[in-house]
Amino acid sequence: MSPTDGPVTLLVVDDEEAIRSALLRYLIRQGYDVEAAASGEDALDVLAERKITGILLDVNLPGISGIDLVPRIMEREPGVALLMLTAVNDASTAALCMQRGALDYLIKPIELVRLGRAVARALAQRRAMLERQRPGPGLDAGVAHSQERISMATLEALVNALEAKDPCLLGHSARVAHLSAAVAAHLGVSGEEVAAVRTAGRLHDIGKVGIRDEILSKPGPLSDEEYEHVKRHVLVGCRILAPLVHLRHVIDYVRSHHERWDGFGYPDRLAGEAIPLGARIIGAVEIYDALTTDRSYQEKMRPEEAVERMRDLVGTAIDPAIHAALGAVVAGGR
Repeated sequence: MSPTDGPVTLLVVDDEEAIRSALLRYLIRQGYDVEAAASGEDALDVLAERKITGILLDVNLPGISGIDLVPRIMEREPGVALLMLTAVNDASTAALCMQRGALDYLIKPIELVRLGRAVARALAQRRAMLERQRPGPGLDAGVAHSQERISMATLEALVNALEAKDPCLLGHSARVAHLSAAVAAHLGVSGEEVAAVRTAGRLHDIGKVGIRDEILSKPGPLSDEEYEHVKRHVLVGCRILAPLVHLRHVIDYVRSHHERWDGFGYPDRLAGEAIPLGARIIGAVEIYDALTTDRSYQEKMRPEEAVERMRDLVGTAIDPAIHAALGAVVAGGR
């Protein structure tokens, strides 16, 4: 039998009875088999008694906190689809939960329809992960699973789930990865660095797991407070990727892709060539992608029109050499 076969059983872990009851009613109406627990200890008891497919776990629980419960859950049920629920807008907490195995992070109060979509996404990620980790001849299942938890496939699944929250962003990271790699290759860097730039392009927005949903999908301009909140995503991304030491250069590019050539970017206000090359490339390509993609606040531009518009940013936001390389790649692709 495939590891994805069988009934879907969800466990709701929240110490607030009203929230627990509301989630139970909604998820049962969606056709799920649902269990409930009011504490971490109760949740572990449920896991000891039956197979659980997905868990909605509150961060702030009496006794064992949700954050500390995550590794214990993953030890008992390593293939579970785990979603964190919290009223605390704490991006560092989000990053820590993702490092420990959670697939998504939702801020309370959450609309039930949005919750339903998040559960469906997490279960789909779980199915894909379990299918990919099925061992071939001679490969131990435990080894296969441990490799999968830190694989690019898992990280990309998280990026896809994040982009699914905002239709305007669907495919954004894949486009940025592809074009950034092409620009890096045009600049003549090594194949290893081209690969690192591609990977960083794919993962550059992974820290948006720590952005409140209502800000992530807001159609209009952001307030100053909202913008400061959004800026934290580069640091959250670094924290999520930090355990993956083989991605050291990728992490540098993720951290610095919002730095500016003139030194007025974030988070470190680096300037000029102090900004890692991969980050400079991704930053420029992000601007290009925004200009050439339909957004609620603007019509998309033609590729050559976008490159010309970006000329106004050369020497301030964008490295002149990167702009020239981008223009050449875009012109060559027409």
